Amino acid sequence: MHAVAVLGHGVVGSGVVELILSRGETLRERTREDIFVKRILDIRDFSHLSYAGLFTGKIDDILDDPEIEIVVEVMGGLSPAFEYVREALLKGKSVVTSNKELVAEKGAQLLGLARERGVKLLFEASVGGGIPLIRTLHQSLVADDLVEIAGVLNGTTNFILTRMIQSKMTFEDALCLAREKGFAEADPSADIEGLDTCRKICILASMACGKNVSPQNVKTEGITGVTPKDALYARSAGYVIKLLGEVRTAGPGGSRVSVGPALVPEASPLGCVCDEFNAILIRGKITGDILISGRGAGKEPTAGAVIGDIVQCVLDSKAPPTLFWSEEESELADFSALEERRYLRIEGKEAAKAAREAFGGDLSFLPGQDKTVGEEAFLTPPMTEAALCEALERLKDCRVLGKIRVRG
Repeated sequence: MHAVAVLGHGVVGSGVVELILSRGETLRERTREDIFVKRILDIRDFSHLSYAGLFTGKIDDILDDPEIEIVVEVMGGLSPAFEYVREALLKGKSVVTSNKELVAEKGAQLLGLARERGVKLLFEASVGGGIPLIRTLHQSLVADDLVEIAGVLNGTTNFILTRMIQSKMTFEDALCLAREKGFAEADPSADIEGLDTCRKICILASMACGKNVSPQNVKTEGITGVTPKDALYARSAGYVIKLLGEVRTAGPGGSRVSVGPALVPEASPLGCVCDEFNAILIRGKITGDILISGRGAGKEPTAGAVIGDIVQCVLDSKAPPTLFWSEEESELADFSALEERRYLRIEGKEAAKAAREAFGGDLSFLPGQDKTVGEEAFLTPPMTEAALCEALERLKDCRVLGKIRVRG
């Protein structure tokens, strides 16, 4: 018998409890082990539930119970989640979490503690919801040298951008629809400002680099500046706009990590992923390109990933923990030093002429533009961020309305 405690009974926490209760016999048949929920930490009133007797408002009821082997943290946030997880590890309990903020900010420290105590800290559900991404990187690709990881890692922003592209909705209307469908929180700032994607790509970058990559060190841009016009002009040239998290491990000066909107070829693997779905492209020296996609969030997929980690803790209870990265900060190169094309939308008198004078003749002006509004949308030649800034300073009598990097 393997006793589990769940910290938090929100969307994911309730899903974990419900899956263990409803799928207990299936888990027993597939693992030949009995897994049950002994305690649930939540101070709210759940007296209407059939398992109301499992609730406690005291963390010590869980930490001091020697029968509880696995603690599932699905509270979210840094505090008190960090303190609870740390104490659970110190007491020799394995921990499973879906908390991306916790893993991105404190993962190296907690993984080191788990290794010292001979227990596990698993977090499959922290990136990509139900998509088996962490396990793929940690186990299936363990012999490979990863060159690049790039992904659409946030279902909320991908849904908003899809509606702006396909339904020609404004950002505000698309966000309202995302809320109605349950894809966006009441406060969506972590999603639309890129913070959620940043935390996720930092976890993947830390795994790929073997050293810690802190969100504070990653240049992060959200999608609030993207307009329906940008989406329309991008599509006229065969592109769609996606919020991407990217890691490039090869190159001088260290790894490059960034988060921001990008024009992606519409027919590419990342360009094809729509609505609330996620997609992650992994490029290795041995395996080449691997694409993993699916529902990146939601109660059932995320709870299913948590259950998978619980089962791994049970089946590998005697095996030493191997998931680990150093607390040493990874050296990050300046992403702006890369030569990349940019999409620009400018407004002003004789905008096309001004653009040619500032950037030279090698510009790709996009079709489908309304010439009566004094705007021009175009793609620049490959250039660094510094060269782009110099060119923008040469733009005379023009205002920059949109600026997005181009991938591929």
